[in-house]
Order: sequence, then structure tokens, then C-alpha cells
Amino acid sequence: MMIKEASLRRDPDLRGELAFLAKGCDFVLPSRFKKRIKSFQQQQVQSKPEKKPGTPPPAPVATTATPAPTPLTPPPPAINIPRFYYPRGLPALGPAANHDAAIAAIETVFTEFEEEKADIYEMGKVAKACGCPLYWKAPMFYAAGGERTGFVSVHSFIMQPGFDIIRLSSPFLQDIVDTHPGLTFLKDAPEFHSRYITTVIQRIYYVVNRSWKGRITMMELRRSNFLQTLALLEEEDDINQITDYFSYEHFYVIYCKFWELDTDHDLYIDPKDLGRYNNHASSNRIIERLFSGAVTRGNAVQREGRMSYAEFVWFLISEEDKKNPTSIEYWFRCMDVDGDGVLSMFELEYFYEEQCERMERMGIEPLPFQDLLCQMLDLVKPESPGKITLSDLKHCRMAHIFFDTFFNLEKYLDHEQRDPFAVQKDIDSEGPEPSDWDKYASEEYEILVAEETANEQLHEGSFDDDYESEELQVPGEIGKMEKLVISDLSA
Repeated sequence: MMIKEASLRRDPDLRGELAFLAKGCDFVLPSRFKKRIKSFQQQQVQSKPEKKPGTPPPAPVATTATPAPTPLTPPPPAINIPRFYYPRGLPALGPAANHDAAIAAIETVFTEFEEEKADIYEMGKVAKACGCPLYWKAPMFYAAGGERTGFVSVHSFIMQPGFDIIRLSSPFLQDIVDTHPGLTFLKDAPEFHSRYITTVIQRIYYVVNRSWKGRITMMELRRSNFLQTLALLEEEDDINQITDYFSYEHFYVIYCKFWELDTDHDLYIDPKDLGRYNNHASSNRIIERLFSGAVTRGNAVQREGRMSYAEFVWFLISEEDKKNPTSIEYWFRCMDVDGDGVLSMFELEYFYEEQCERMERMGIEPLPFQDLLCQMLDLVKPESPGKITLSDLKHCRMAHIFFDTFFNLEKYLDHEQRDPFAVQKDIDSEGPEPSDWDKYASEEYEILVAEETANEQLHEGSFDDDYESEELQVPGEIGKMEKLVISDLSA
């Protein structure tokens, strides 16, 4: 269809619509456009004069050339922004990200086993083929159904939807006890296996389970150092060098402290037993709060008035290291008597009253509560006047001094006698130093081993017939001692 330029000038509306259509505008309706074109063509035919023979064609009309339309600027090229948010954690990197290659590697490993079936010990090779640490073999074995059949076939393993979480169960940790070279000496003392496993599980929950719900979420697991620590077990033969979670020395200290308090050796202690810890250093009021259910799951402690060994693990770590986040939460829950999430001045005075009574019995003049309160408020610097929150204590970096002031008399007096400049120096130090718990466990272990050695030498010299002891031969990695003597500790 040919339309003369001059005709377009005579119908500016049509020319405008054609221009918009050329630019890609979509608001010109097709039906309307067709009607306008048809009407315009009819007008052209009717107005066109008949051409007589011999009549020269009309001279072209001089027109002003219309400017060419401005070419459209092409849009800028799309910018490829890589994904930076992974709500479920970073995806697998390296060879494990290639599923086909991973499956091929797994199938190759299974061909080395009889009937292409792996037991729990052979699963170590499978774990390595998957790019996982060696001690993931037990979780993989149980997740693939190995607990029911005693083995895992290549097909049952590959058909699993994925292994994205580690079950903190006794079989998983029992595999570490059975196979780690730093724990071989425990083969001769199976009665300590369950105690050690209980200790490790409670230490894992103490650090990893930040929600206090008794269930470790995937997010909590990824944010903690547990998976990295688990991988270190393969590289380090000395279990005591891995102070997080798995150290046997730490277990030995915790269990010995519990055994000293558990006089009837039923693996439970009551408030009177716990009050004897560290020569009655803790106040009676804080012990009452410990048995009120403020820091334990379930109501068994409150109903029965007893604390189990697992709950004692939490108490001991919190008592000896009041700087770590879980310990601050632990003692805050104890001091928050009304459970409103705030430590009021009334609650502070309630706990300090017993401290004053104990100091008076010792002949020490206590500081008046109003003066002490001013010191504590200057120490913590709460955001809301007269109210101390958990966030205030976590940010002040001196929560250990705050808590000891209100329910641990021995440590409170020790803080009072220390040089304040030395205290500030400890707070300002930024270097990687052992935690208070690590230092306490190391010192107590040396003391316990020295006491056992002295008792062994004494009884071997004079009471050989009356003294019964069980000696566990341990490798040199345990410490400088060649023997670890455990006297009357078996349940």
C-alpha cells in the first residue's frame, strides 16, 4: 500500500498514529487503524482527477523534507549480579557440586567392598569420596538405613535424598570413641563410654543450641564451629588438643567434680550436694533458682529436686566461665526471678542480701546496697535506667564480675582484691587467649592427676592389701603422666 507524503500532511491525526505505531506504541487499536486507512484510501480515489490522453503529468510539488526520526537508544545490557543470599547456607563447592561426578566416585568406592555393601567402618571411604570428613561415616551409615541391616548398599546410599544434618546420637559418638586413636585407652573401661558421650553431647548443645529449645537447627549448626571441629578429629590424634567438645581431660574434670558431690553415686545430686561445690561458694538463693527449672528443660528437676549429670555439665561450665554467651544467658535466667526479661533493682537486692549476711558472719563489713548498685550500674551501663537486660550484660564485657557480686562470695572477694587496672587489661586484650573454662579445666586436671599419683604412691607403700584401684594405661598424648589412675570412680 502506497500513501503519498502530501496526503499524510493533509491528515495529521493519521500521520501521528502511524508515527506512534512505527515507534512500537501499542495503544493504537488495530481495528480503528484499519478503518482510518480504508477511509483515507477512499478519499484519495474520489479526489484523484482523471488523466486525459496527452496530458503531461503534474509537476511534483516542492515539499520540505521531514527530519528522520531519532533512532531509539538501545537499552543498557543486563548486569549479571551473582547470588549472594543463601537462607539455607552456601551450596556445596568443588567436586561435590557435580552430582554426576560424585555418584561416579561413590560407585567406584563401593566396588571395592564385598557385594558392593559397606559396614560402618568401610563407610569412612564413602565419606571421603563424598568430600566429607572421615567421622561423618556414622551419620551417613545410619541415615542410609545401615542400623537396620548392618550394611549399606550402593543403591540405598545413592537413592538417599541427601545428608544435610548430623544426628547427635550415642551411636554417632560411640563410633568416635571406638575408632579415634586418642581414645583407644577407653576400650578397657567401657563403663566410661556413656559418661563421656553424655558430656560431649551436652557440650555440643551448650555451644550450638543458641535457642535453648533442645533441638539444633540447621542454621545453628552452620553458624557454630562444630562441623569444623568434627573435621579436626581426622587430623589430630591427640583428642585433648581439641578442647572444644571432645577433650577427654575436660570430661575427666567434669566427671570427677560431679562424683565428689554425688555421695550416693546414683548420678543425681540435690541442692545440699550442689551447695558443697567449691566449698559452699554459691549462695543458697541461686542454688534454689537452679533447682526451680529456670535453666533446665522439662520439670523433672523442679518436681524431684534432683540434678542429673547432664544438667551438671551445664552448671559447671557456666560457673567457671561466666564470659561466654551461654553462661550469661544461664545466670540471667536464674536471677530473673519473675521471668520478665529484666533484672530489677528488687531482684538485685534479693540476691545481695544473702551475700551481706555471709560477709558479716565472716567479719567483713559489706558495702551498702545503694553504693553497690551505683557501682553495678556504672559497670553495666544499661540502656534503660534502673533496668538491666540480657543485651546490656552481653555488651558490657564484665558480666562475670556482675554475677559473682550477687551469688558467688569467694569470686566476689577475689574481684575486690584484684588490681582494677589488671582487670581492665584482661578485658581490653584482643589476642586469642584460652577461655576461662579451658584454663580452669587444664589447671584442675593437673591437680587431679597429681592427687591421684600421690595417693597411688602412698597406698602402694603402706596399704597395698586394703586399697583397690583401677589403672588405665593411656598413651602419652593424655599428658605428661604415663598412667591415669581412676580410684573408685566406676558407677
